[in-house]
Amino acid sequence: MVGGHMEIIGNGFLARHLAPLRAAYPQVSVVAAGVPRHHLPDSAHEREAALVRDVVRACRSGGRTLVFLSTVSMYGGPGCRGREDDPVVPSTRYGRHKYELEGVVRASGVDHLILRLAYVMGPYGPDFRLLPALIRQIRSGRVDVHRGARRDMLHVADFVILFERLLRAGIRNEVVNVASGDCADIAQVIDYVERCLGVVAEHRIVEAQALSYCASVAKLKRLVPEAWDLRFGPGYHRLAIERYLRETGQWAAVPGPAG
Repeated sequence: MVGGHMEIIGNGFLARHLAPLRAAYPQVSVVAAGVPRHHLPDSAHEREAALVRDVVRACRSGGRTLVFLSTVSMYGGPGCRGREDDPVVPSTRYGRHKYELEGVVRASGVDHLILRLAYVMGPYGPDFRLLPALIRQIRSGRVDVHRGARRDMLHVADFVILFERLLRAGIRNEVVNVASGDCADIAQVIDYVERCLGVVAEHRIVEAQALSYCASVAKLKRLVPEAWDLRFGPGYHRLAIERYLRETGQWAAVPGPAG
């Protein structure tokens, strides 16, 4: 036991929002640290791999449950349905790295829970992530629109609720997508952000291959069905965007109904 509290490895965005749960789950260790960006040198990936191996050893010796925060971005390959039990062929170095670490955790023999996270956003999130980057581009007057790109967006408060309910339900030795089920077209996301900011930017269409990181939430709904009172599903991304903009003091308009 680590001080009678859930051990949270990391001190960043997700770790900060998970901190209120520490007292409730004293036999759990959460790896909420590691590689935060897609484009980093191999040395950064190697440091995260070493960290995961260290946590595995500590959990094995202490009889603790390891929660590893992974990513749905490994679902970007062609024909991928985003299901946890389907073969995964990650299309990015970041996705391959996370998938390899999942294998380390699964093969370790420790009780574990692997959570493949959608794009989680909220207060104190890194400035380089998707939504802050889009907001900066929109405010600058020109925004890149990657034709065909799609993302499942999840507000951090709802992530914490789903995380806690999975632990409360005693789910172990499973891989679970933690997402909203609303995989929105980036063009629609940009349009809605513009409406909320009261700013219209020039849209520069980017025709390069665009990836859709869309995850199935069928397993999540089956494991924690009561979580679907959080208004997940179609249109959820608009609620999450509004909440983020209000919480970060960037709300400038009250948009009408969106399609």
